[in-house]
Amino acid sequence: MEKRSLSHRRLPSNPEVDKFPGTTEVSSSCDGPSNPSHEFAALTNAEPQYVEGFKLVTLLASVTVVVFLMMLDTSILATAIPRITDEFSSLSDVGWYTSIYQLASAALQPLTGKIYQKFKTQWTFVAFFAIFEIGSAICGASVASWMLITGRAIAGIGGAGLINGALTILGTSVPMSRRPTYTGIMMGFSQLGIIAGPLVGGAFTSYVSWRWCFYVNLPIGAFVFVALSLVHIPDAFQKPRAIDVLRRIYIELDLLGFALLAPAAVQLMLALSWGGNLYPWSSATIIGLFSGAGATTIVFLVWDWYLGDTALIPLSLVTKRAVWTSALTNCCLLFIVYVAGFFLPIYFQAVHGVTPIMSGVYVMASIISQLVLAVMVGPLVQKTGYVIPYAVSAGVIGAISNGLYSTFSPTTPPVQYILYQILGGIGRGAGMQMPLLAVQAILAPQDIAMGTCILVFFQNLGVSILLAAANALFGETLQSELSLAVPYSKAILEAGATKFRGVVQEEHLPAVLEAWSKSIDNVFYMAAAAGGVAVFTALGMGWVDIRKNGGRKKTERDAEDN
Repeated sequence: MEKRSLSHRRLPSNPEVDKFPGTTEVSSSCDGPSNPSHEFAALTNAEPQYVEGFKLVTLLASVTVVVFLMMLDTSILATAIPRITDEFSSLSDVGWYTSIYQLASAALQPLTGKIYQKFKTQWTFVAFFAIFEIGSAICGASVASWMLITGRAIAGIGGAGLINGALTILGTSVPMSRRPTYTGIMMGFSQLGIIAGPLVGGAFTSYVSWRWCFYVNLPIGAFVFVALSLVHIPDAFQKPRAIDVLRRIYIELDLLGFALLAPAAVQLMLALSWGGNLYPWSSATIIGLFSGAGATTIVFLVWDWYLGDTALIPLSLVTKRAVWTSALTNCCLLFIVYVAGFFLPIYFQAVHGVTPIMSGVYVMASIISQLVLAVMVGPLVQKTGYVIPYAVSAGVIGAISNGLYSTFSPTTPPVQYILYQILGGIGRGAGMQMPLLAVQAILAPQDIAMGTCILVFFQNLGVSILLAAANALFGETLQSELSLAVPYSKAILEAGATKFRGVVQEEHLPAVLEAWSKSIDNVFYMAAAAGGVAVFTALGMGWVDIRKNGGRKKTERDAEDN
C-alpha cells in the first residue's frame, strides 16, 4: 500500500506568488501541511497585514470573552446540578449533564483544525460561537432533562472550535514578536472561567435561577457578534473558495478519518467517565469501551498514515519534536489548573465547612496571582525571546506548590493556604501559553490552525485521562479512609462534600475531616508529579527566538531540524 503524500494533490510552490496574510496570489490548493523548509521563506517574503490599534483591542477583547464563556461553561454546573436534578427529578442523568459536553467537544475537536484550514477563519469562528450560543439557549429554556442534555451536546459541538479558533486568530492577527503579550492576556483572563465557574453557578442558583448559568452567555454573546463583525481578521494564507471545498468536502476534510477517530474518542471518554462510577473498572462495559477505542484508533492510524499530509491529523506534524513535547507539556500544566479549580473548592467546602460561594472567595489568591503572572509574562517573553525557561519554571513551581498543597489539613491556618495558593497561581500563570507559542514559532503559517488543533485535542484527551485517574484515586482513598474512621462511611459518601456533617456524630467529626483532607492530598501528589513531568518535556519544545530580530531565520532552521 503506497502512502499518499501532499505532492499528489498540491500545486508546485512558487516563491513569487505564495503570499502571507493580505495577499491575493497563491497556489490554488492548501491541502494540509507543507514542508516548512521549502515554503516558509517564500511565505515570509511578503509583508503581512496585521490588525492594529482599536481594532486589535476589540478583537482581543472579543476572543477573550468567547473563550472565557466556553471555559466557564465547563465548570459552572458544579454547584447548579443539585437544583436541576430536584426540578427535573433526574438524579440518574447527572453524569450526562457534564460528560455530554465533553464527549461532543472531544469528538469534533480533530475536525475543527481542518475546517479552519479550509474556510475563512473569521466566519468559521463566528459559526462555532453561534452553535455554542444556540446550545446555551436550549439549556436555559429546558423543560425536561433530555432537552438540557441535547443543549449541552450542541454547546459542546460549538465549543470544540472556539479555543483553537481564538488562538489561530491571534496567530494570524498579531506578529510573532508581540504575540506572547496578547496571548498571555487572553489565556490569563479566559482561564479564570475554570475556577470562577462554581462561584458564578452558585450565585445564580442561590439568588436568581440555575437557568442563568446558560442565559448569561446570550447577552454577552450578542455584543461579541457585533464586535467581530466590525473587525477584519486576516488569514495566514489565501484559502480556496468555500464552494470548491464543499464539492470535495469528504476528501478536503477527511471525513472518513473523522468517522474513525470520533467514535474512538467517544468510547474512551465514556470509559473514563463511567469507570468507577456507574460501572466497576473491571466490568465488561468498561473493558469493552477501552477495547473498542483501542481497535478503532489502530484502524484510524493506518488510514492516517496512508493519507499522509492530507489526513485529518497529519503525522508529519504530530511527530515533530516541538509539537509532541509541547502537547505533553501543555497537558501536564493544564491538569494542574484543573486540579486547583476542582479540588481546592472541595477542600474548603468539605474540610473547612464553607459555602460554595465562600469557597470561591477562598481561592481568590490563586486566581489573582495566576491572572497577574499570565499578563506579566508576555512582555518578558518578548524581551528574552525564548519560551522554554518559562515553561520549565512553571513545571518546577507547579510541582512545589502542589507538594505544599498536599500538606493541607483540617487545622491549616489561612496565612498558609493563601501563600501556597499565590505560589501555585504564579506557576500556572507563567507557563500556560508557552506550549502554544512554541508550536506557532516552528510551524509555517498555513499549518498553525492544524498545529493548534493538535495541541488542543491532545490536551483535552490527556487532561480527561489524568482527571479520571485523579477522581478514581480520590474516591478510592476517601472510601478507604472513611471506612477506617467510622462504621457508617457509606452514609457519609452518599451525603456528599457539603452535607456529610448532618450524618456524622460529633465525636467522629475530626476523624472524618482528616479522611477528607488525606484523600484530597493524594490528588495534589498527582499534580505535583505532573509538574515534574512538564519540566522534562518542556526541554524539547525548541530553542526558537521569537523576537522580531532573528526570529524568522531561527524558526526556519528549527522547522528543518524537526
